[in-house]
Amino acid sequence: MDRFDTIVVGAGVAGLTAARLLGDAGRRVAILEARDRVGGRLHTDRGHGRVTDLGASWIHGITDSPVAATAGSLGMRMVEFTVGGYQPDSRPIAYYGPDGQRLSDADAQSYAADIHAVDATLVDVIAASDPDASYRDVTEAALQQQNWGEERTQRVREYLEHRAEEQYGAWIGDLAAHGLDDDSIDGDEVVFPDGYDVLASGLARGLDVRLEHVVSRVEWGTDGVVVTTDRGTFAARDAVVTVPVGVLQSDDFAIEPALPQPVAGALGRLTMNAFEKVFLRFPTKFWDDDVYAIRQQGPEGRWWHSWYDLTALHGEPTLLTFAAGPAGVETREWDEGRVVESVLAQLRRLFGDRVEQPTHAHITHWQDDPFTRGSYAYMTLGSRTEDHDDLATPIGGVLHLAGEATWTDDPATVTAAMCSGHRAATRILGRDVPIERLWEA
Repeated sequence: MDRFDTIVVGAGVAGLTAARLLGDAGRRVAILEARDRVGGRLHTDRGHGRVTDLGASWIHGITDSPVAATAGSLGMRMVEFTVGGYQPDSRPIAYYGPDGQRLSDADAQSYAADIHAVDATLVDVIAASDPDASYRDVTEAALQQQNWGEERTQRVREYLEHRAEEQYGAWIGDLAAHGLDDDSIDGDEVVFPDGYDVLASGLARGLDVRLEHVVSRVEWGTDGVVVTTDRGTFAARDAVVTVPVGVLQSDDFAIEPALPQPVAGALGRLTMNAFEKVFLRFPTKFWDDDVYAIRQQGPEGRWWHSWYDLTALHGEPTLLTFAAGPAGVETREWDEGRVVESVLAQLRRLFGDRVEQPTHAHITHWQDDPFTRGSYAYMTLGSRTEDHDDLATPIGGVLHLAGEATWTDDPATVTAAMCSGHRAATRILGRDVPIERLWEA
């Protein structure tokens, strides 16, 4: 049985961060990774001569971002592409009404103003909401306070539904009232034309990463931890487990003894989402120039309501949309052709015969990935904001959970993963370790 100071389960950004900082402090660390690559949900496809980020794509706010600093130290090219939490304005957005006609600038501005008015009301409504309230409950209360007519109310209601789906891949009635409390962006957002996986490769450089080691059991006790994989058993004084919530909740991954409170309670109130990317590349660009996003209102936009123009990033006409929440669940068993045609039907409503067949399509399948079981975690009804941090409560002085779901301030992001890995390392070492060590080294 191989023995180490620390075993890290998972070579995503959280695990790589913890391992690098612990190794820098002189500890002997091994990372056990089930996949044949590092990065976890940070995964870049380089097939067909293209660079496509299938998992994480953005740094959501580069101001004081450790991810941005690390990416900069690795020489990663960045392109500004600010989505701003499913923003209604501030970037050129082409809005199309329920009839398929583009809204005038004045109508689009009025619509965005309505959204801002509801958001301002939501702050107090959420603060006063019941513990079991859903995001649907609080948004309906905020809409009621506006005293608008049904048509005007319905347009904003749709927007709020779509925001819950695009931000957390969840139906608005399944998301906790506080589920979007973290929905704020500091500074511009950026994407990576050369692939986000360069970050993971850079963090992994020089580390002892054991690929294709599928962990099935983590046993912890006063003497340390024992980790069982399909390639042998490993022991250490302590461990950092960074697998996603979906894996922690599965029968294929056991922690023994069972997780204590408050960790178990927090884990039970989180769940993985349905959030898949749909990339469509076209022979020609049929949508308007200088448009950052295309959005349609009305019942036709129930699933496919937003498209983002990635042409500048990919060097060819490209639109990105999401199968999120109900759309992600209902299309899960569809083949690629059926998904593509469903999306194209909505684009043809807006652009008619100008819409050509795509030259290439790429659809993710994170829900079917046994090592993620979804894209990221969200707060279910009855959950509390502090559940994220409670999930990272140290266990027996030897076991630490980390990952995007364990960070309260900005969950579901690479930043959250990196910060949680840093926190785990500081707890193991029993002293503060500057996160700047990641990029200064």
